[in-house]
Amino acid sequence: MKILDRYILQSFLSTFATVFVILFFIFILQTVWLFIAELAGKDLDIFLVLKFLMFAMPRIIPLVLPLSVLLASIMTFGSFAENYEFAAMKSSGISLRRAMHSLVVFILLLSVASFFFANNVIPYAEYKFINFRADIAKRTPAMAIAEGQFSDIGTYNIKVDKKSGENGNHLTGVTIHKKAAIGNTTTVIKSKTGELSTSEKSNILQLILNDGNYYEDVTPKDYNDRKKLPFAKSDFKKYIINMDLSKLNKNDDESSADVSTNAMLNVSELSYTLDSLHKSYSKDVASFADNMYQRTGIVSIQQPMPGNLPAKTPGTLTRPIPPSRLPVAQKPADTTKKVPLQNNLLAMFTRPQKGPLLKVAKSNIESVAFTIDGSSFDRSEKIKNINNHQLAFYDKFVIAYACILMFFIGAPLGAIIRKGGIGLPIVFAVLIFITFHFINTFGKRISQSDEMPPFVGAWMSSFILTPFAILLTYRATNDIGLFSMDTITEPIIRFFSSIFKRKKDQLPES
Repeated sequence: MKILDRYILQSFLSTFATVFVILFFIFILQTVWLFIAELAGKDLDIFLVLKFLMFAMPRIIPLVLPLSVLLASIMTFGSFAENYEFAAMKSSGISLRRAMHSLVVFILLLSVASFFFANNVIPYAEYKFINFRADIAKRTPAMAIAEGQFSDIGTYNIKVDKKSGENGNHLTGVTIHKKAAIGNTTTVIKSKTGELSTSEKSNILQLILNDGNYYEDVTPKDYNDRKKLPFAKSDFKKYIINMDLSKLNKNDDESSADVSTNAMLNVSELSYTLDSLHKSYSKDVASFADNMYQRTGIVSIQQPMPGNLPAKTPGTLTRPIPPSRLPVAQKPADTTKKVPLQNNLLAMFTRPQKGPLLKVAKSNIESVAFTIDGSSFDRSEKIKNINNHQLAFYDKFVIAYACILMFFIGAPLGAIIRKGGIGLPIVFAVLIFITFHFINTFGKRISQSDEMPPFVGAWMSSFILTPFAILLTYRATNDIGLFSMDTITEPIIRFFSSIFKRKKDQLPES
């Protein structure tokens, strides 16, 4: 490696490392903010918090890495151009393209490493992250309940006056409001003491209450009896409530909704899962179509009479003979010209019989329509699941290409704007990365709803910004500015020059 290549590479690496650490710290703070409800007030020691953040760190890399490459490229090449180092290189016969050789090799290696990181490390970290959140609830179940306030756990709102014990499992002064499916809370449970217990192999949290009472409002069927406000009340020495631990870590992070199905899988596992999902979807569609066809009754109508059946041999299937192939004497009479089919069928019944028949037909149609609506919703959910897995599959490759793309945008842009430091380069980097991230998110959202192929949705931002990277690289290597005003001013000058020349020619000679 030549001295110049080593110098450019060292300058880029130092800037890249600094930018990466700063951005990584900023995104870590954002992660803490997203999961602050699970960390604050839970009596977690510093080791568990650090372990929680360690498992959450890898999911930040796909955002931090491309942005770090972009910002470091703009700052490094902008500093070279601002300090006239590129001018010295060009005077020595070294072009911008030649100066980028060492960094191109490094970016290619970085993109390959990012692919393996996204394919192996991130799925494992996501698996550990989700399971660690559940393990925290199993090890210290009392963290889900705070003192002196109501805590929402599944279908219960629980309030305790005081927690004690090694893990806060012993409760004093327990008040529980059980949520109603519709309307206000109608069930209240109070006890003097309680205890939380669970097992690491179980997803059920047991709340054992001692010395309390159970109160429940009763809603009679008779409306007049409801004015009496009846209720049921009972005392108990011991009462056990089972709660689902999966409700303890409920949050509003949309990405965690499908993390267990696609983000924890690598490329080979996603490929295998997608194949299974496609086969299952095709099987469900065929089963639904066959079911709906059977419900129409067309099969029984098309069954031929015994006299029309051909000779049956063992191992063969018989099919109905179409009317066009029946002998002339056996062809059914054409009655459709005289009376339509539906009127002919109803004419076979009396007027009192037609009403029940039409009601049955209407009921069947409504039942079929309801079945179709339910199947349509189920089909859309399965398609969304398939699209999410396909997007996760393509994301492994998008992050690798994004590193290359951001370098070929940032390096020529820095050489063109000729400004280093952290001022103007940050503005350009943030604008470009926000555009990239917005288009990427927009494409994924559309692909999830099956309005666009997942391949196009995952690669949309790369497809749109690649021509921009090519244009910037071309203009920088050919010493052309970011915006050439000559392309705008020359046609205007040429237009007015032709007008003034025409007027000059029209003036009479003195």
